[in-house]
Amino acid sequence: MRLSALVALACACLLAGAPAGAQDQTETPQQLFRKVLLADPKLASGVQRLLNTNTGFVSPTPVFADLTGDGKSDAVVTVENGGVAGAIAAYVLTAEGSSKGDLHVALRNQSLYQGRVRTSGPTLTVAEPLWSRGDDVCCPRRATERDYAWDAAKKAFMRRATRTIDLDDR
Repeated sequence: MRLSALVALACACLLAGAPAGAQDQTETPQQLFRKVLLADPKLASGVQRLLNTNTGFVSPTPVFADLTGDGKSDAVVTVENGGVAGAIAAYVLTAEGSSKGDLHVALRNQSLYQGRVRTSGPTLTVAEPLWSRGDDVCCPRRATERDYAWDAAKKAFMRRATRTIDLDDR
């Protein structure tokens, strides 16, 4: 219950600059983010199909952080399939650059399998398991992490680092 209240509060902060009537009062953050993703012309057809057929969903636990440096929270949302694949796509939704405060997709990673996201300051890290011969399906020994940061001059997220980490010490 407390998590729901925090998500609602964070979403309200994210939308503070939105024009009156931009969000239906009965619309949940999850529904809003789904609508923004489906309106994105660069949404992968597989992700679109999952969302349109309700075989996939926007995770109910977005991550909020000011990743664009504009003093407003951006939302990091994942699309999940509800099965073993877990998070299959990750997106950053922001109002950065919009004169009306409309949310839009600023970063897309649409080919994940069991993806995870986290933020640290203005950096977004997307992690994905990396299986090697002999790894159990449940428990790969390594993962690939990619760090992204906002480039204000290019008005885009840029990959800043890629690394392979050991997961054996979990």
